Amino acid sequence: MKQTIYKIIALGLLIQVSSAQDGSGFMIARLKYNGGGDWYNDPSAEVNLLRFVAQNTNIKTNPKYEFVDLSTGNIFAYPFLFMTGHGNIVFSDSDVKKLRAYLENGGFLYVDDDYGLDKAFRREIKKVFPEKELVELPFNHGLYKCMYDFTSGPPKTHEHDNKPPQGFGIFIDGILCVYYTIESNPSDGWADPDVHKNPPEKREEALKFGTNIVVWALIN
Repeated sequence: MKQTIYKIIALGLLIQVSSAQDGSGFMIARLKYNGGGDWYNDPSAEVNLLRFVAQNTNIKTNPKYEFVDLSTGNIFAYPFLFMTGHGNIVFSDSDVKKLRAYLENGGFLYVDDDYGLDKAFRREIKKVFPEKELVELPFNHGLYKCMYDFTSGPPKTHEHDNKPPQGFGIFIDGILCVYYTIESNPSDGWADPDVHKNPPEKREEALKFGTNIVVWALIN
C-alpha cells in the first residue's frame, strides 16, 4: 500500500516540484571538489539518467551535463548535487560551511563511490556534520521502493572488491539529505553503453535505481 502511495506521488506531483528549479526542468549538478580526485569522470551519466527519468515519470528534466564548483559556484541553484570519483577530496572551511548550509536548507547530495573515494569522503563529510554519522539505510526505507523495487538494497552494478553493495545516509530532522553508495556504483550503469560495457539489463537496473534516488529526493 505504501509503495503504491509513493508511486502516485512520484507520478502525479513531482512535476510541480521539479519544474520549480527553472523553466526548463529538473537538473542534476555534478559537484566539483578540490583534492585531486576525478570529480569529472563519466560526464554522460547524469544526462542519460535525466533522459530515463523524463521517459519513465512525469518529471520534466533538462538532460544536459552541468557542474558546479563547491568553492565558487552557486550550488543553491540546484536541488540535487551528484558527487563521484576515485580519489581524494578536500573541503576547505568555506566549502564545509556552504555545503552544510545547502543541505540544511533542503538541498540533496548523492555520492557514488567509483572505487577509492570512501576514505576521503567519510573524512570530509565528517567536517560538514561532525555531530552526525553515516547510517546504513534499512532495506524497507522509502528510497528503495518509491518507484522501482529495490527492497534488497542498492544494485551491484560494478564489481570492485566483491563486497555487498551498501547505501548510507545522513538525516536532518528525519529527512535524508545525503545518500552514499559504496560497492554498488550505479552511476557506471548510467554512462553511455560503450564506456563500461555493462549489459543492457545492468544499465536498466542502474537507471531505475537512479530514478528512485531522484524521486525520493524530490518528494521529501
